[in-house]
Amino acid sequence: MQDRTYTADAEPGDTVTVAGWVHEIRDLGGIAFLIVRDTTGKIQVKFEKEDMDEDLVETGLDVNRESVVEITGEVKEEPRAPTDVEIVPTDVAVIAEAEPELPLDPSGKVDADLSTRLDNRTLDARKPEVEAVFKIRGEVLRAVREKFRELGCSEINTPKIVATGTEGGTELFPITYFGEEAFMNQSPQLFKQLMVGSGLERVFEIGPIFRAEEHNTPRHLNEATSIDFESAFYDHHEAMDACEAVVKAAYEGVAENCGDELDALDIEFEVPEGEFPRLTYEEAIERINATGALDEMLVWGDDLPTEGEKALGEDVGSHYFITDWPSEIKPFYIMDQDEDDELSTGFDMMHPRMELVSGGQREHRYDRLVEGFEQQGLDPEAFDYYTKMFKYGMPPHAGWGLGGERLVMTMLDLDNIREAVLFPRDRQRLSP
Repeated sequence: MQDRTYTADAEPGDTVTVAGWVHEIRDLGGIAFLIVRDTTGKIQVKFEKEDMDEDLVETGLDVNRESVVEITGEVKEEPRAPTDVEIVPTDVAVIAEAEPELPLDPSGKVDADLSTRLDNRTLDARKPEVEAVFKIRGEVLRAVREKFRELGCSEINTPKIVATGTEGGTELFPITYFGEEAFMNQSPQLFKQLMVGSGLERVFEIGPIFRAEEHNTPRHLNEATSIDFESAFYDHHEAMDACEAVVKAAYEGVAENCGDELDALDIEFEVPEGEFPRLTYEEAIERINATGALDEMLVWGDDLPTEGEKALGEDVGSHYFITDWPSEIKPFYIMDQDEDDELSTGFDMMHPRMELVSGGQREHRYDRLVEGFEQQGLDPEAFDYYTKMFKYGMPPHAGWGLGGERLVMTMLDLDNIREAVLFPRDRQRLSP
């Protein structure tokens, strides 16, 4: 359709051909209106029945909603039309007829539950507010890529089929790989560490991760998008600086380039200002306990429960970091602090609603790395492809992983993480 005009570009006096979906038909007797919707908006097509060819009128008004049509005609100024212009058609072609009964209403006049929406995602994404989410998601990924490049990173792609899990445990999807057992990768963690020991030094990756978690909550997925960063000659403080810069860049990109989409969502959108507070783990549990939100007081070594994270988030009121976690509850590849080996260099970056990022400085010394495997009950020999490279000059390095869907979910105040994924995968959903 080389001569196609988008509805937003139709100007009075032009003869245009627009193509899109039938959004609505309003028949008022002697006059009727067909509303056509495309990716740029909607336009009114006017049918004055007595003055037009009968077949033309019949084709334009007998078509079912959500059918794909092509309209040719003259654009005229009409202040009463939704966009101040309308098309008086000379030709109407039905390109793809839709069935009269739709599984959901893309106009949004009739609500559908989330399950129905996900079962019919193509129709669901025709709604302006749903389309807006995914245009914003695309802008988030563009903005973070640009920021990573400003930080001197090279983009990499690491395997998603692996012989061993990144962190061991039961949260693995096993597959058969040419007669051998393999797994869908939980994280690019080990591979991105290997690459900072190469000539690339500073890398990022945006790609899928797979976790066979039993969680069935509004903030967990079994296939998610991880935004990963790793840099040689960085410590955990510098990694947090990079994390804050990337998250702010995502917000700034959306604020600058997604005004129409934010209007469609009708939300209050603010770019984070100032430095994100950095609380130690000890300070975090003290502040959670002080809120009185939990039935039992947290003690040193406890994971932070969801209710505790929520209470702390409300108390802080902005993005923030939790630092100085106990070594025993962080993964084997996180380095302990030199001054106190009971404290790790691990950190989490939090939105008031939930955790977004996990990171830290990595253990680059071979002997201590192997000790970490053994302390967590993992066989170092199963990870020989990884550990042996630490014998050949691995620099100090640090990095983090950011949940892409959680970033979008919290940014847009979505109720369920599945709203930030086109085709989510969870315990109940393998199709579409």
